[in-house]
Amino acid sequence: MTIMAGMGPGTGTGIGTLLRGWRERRRLSQLQLALLADSSARHISFVENSRSRPSQDLVLRLAEHLDVPVRERNALLLAAGYAPLYPEKRLDDPSMAALRSGMERLLAAHDPYPALVVDGSFQVLAANRALGLLLAGVAPHLLEPPLNAMRITLHPEGLAPRIVNLRQWRRHLLERMERQLGLVRSTPLRALLEEVRAYPEPPGVAEEAEEDLTELFPFALPLRIAYEGRVLSFLSTIATFNTPMDVTVSELALEAFLPADTETVVFLQAAVGAER
Repeated sequence: MTIMAGMGPGTGTGIGTLLRGWRERRRLSQLQLALLADSSARHISFVENSRSRPSQDLVLRLAEHLDVPVRERNALLLAAGYAPLYPEKRLDDPSMAALRSGMERLLAAHDPYPALVVDGSFQVLAANRALGLLLAGVAPHLLEPPLNAMRITLHPEGLAPRIVNLRQWRRHLLERMERQLGLVRSTPLRALLEEVRAYPEPPGVAEEAEEDLTELFPFALPLRIAYEGRVLSFLSTIATFNTPMDVTVSELALEAFLPADTETVVFLQAAVGAER
């Protein structure tokens, strides 16, 4: 497992414009936001129209009630004339040793089932041995750092030709990226979405019927991957850090794949579990 570096800072504009953008994105009126933040609609209006400078405390309260990501809270503070409150340390910073160690233990404990850690642009920062097993056959250029989970999965030279329910899984991943873009401003993520959306479908894709999948897996959409003459089925779960106080940490997500059927359990316990 290798822990790699994090992301760079974002950009901003005037505090009034930024706050209005977040408020409209969350579909709140000025009055609704004022009630949540213990302010007044008049004061919110003055801030949004650059007629009043908000205090640091008000900026943080508004950001909290607007569910603004940590990176963007720093942008709001800068736009209002205050110093950023949340640091952004690289994962290889000595102060992150406990975090790195904890992630490595979680990933190792999830073997023999695949798991990885990604940042806000789906760059792979760490992974366990089981994930490496599934990447056999992926084009070498997709496995050169920085690895990106979306490229590896959807590129026609990546996992895409082996994903049995590719169209459904592709639709799920594109919707996931679009939802994330609805929460954050990210030029790299927007560019990544446009890139993977333009990937051509690999030739010879034989898509499983949606009704057949629903009958087999009525609880959640599985990821179905052909591997050495068998089909491995996984359910995806995502974990993030609660109340992060660092930009890098706030954008980390641990994605763990759970076996969705007995065949997958038996195969991975034999193929990966035997090496533990």
